Amino acid sequence: MNKQYWFKQAMTIGLCTTIGFSALLATGAGTAPAAASAVSADAVSADSVSADSVSASATGSKVVSFGKKYLGTRYQFGASTSTTRYFDCSSFTQYIFKKYGVDLPRTSVAQSKMGKSVSKANLRVGDLVFFSSGSRANGKNVTHVAVYAGNGKILHTYGSPGVTISDLNSGNWKKTYLKSRRVL
Repeated sequence: MNKQYWFKQAMTIGLCTTIGFSALLATGAGTAPAAASAVSADAVSADSVSADSVSASATGSKVVSFGKKYLGTRYQFGASTSTTRYFDCSSFTQYIFKKYGVDLPRTSVAQSKMGKSVSKANLRVGDLVFFSSGSRANGKNVTHVAVYAGNGKILHTYGSPGVTISDLNSGNWKKTYLKSRRVL
């Protein structure tokens, strides 16, 4: 048998060994059972929080994706909650969150009291973002709600163009930002 044949055989065995060893490490197979029982309660708690965060992030992404299906849908102040032909800001958030089991109140003011406070710097996809903008605004009162869509963008509806995506960190939305709440 020639050198080339033995080289191919060695490479195949080496590659298979590497793949098998990687799979063993990735699954945690072969680790000592005693190591698993030595995990502290703090670590288990941290894992639970991480799992909750991952689940909330996944739901937030689903809410935003579902909401994007309505891009361009007409805005109407005081819109009925029984139609998807048009929305106002709070009927829109109420509708898209309800699909994923989150019941929000009808108005942006009431929605701004739900969940827990979150800083602008720590926003996650699916967080509610509140503003004092428009003709009823005084700079301190909640008059508008949007959903944080990630990468500094918000998904919401107002005037023309209706349901749209805007930049949270520029223009009117930067100037009129009030607070954010996490409901997921």
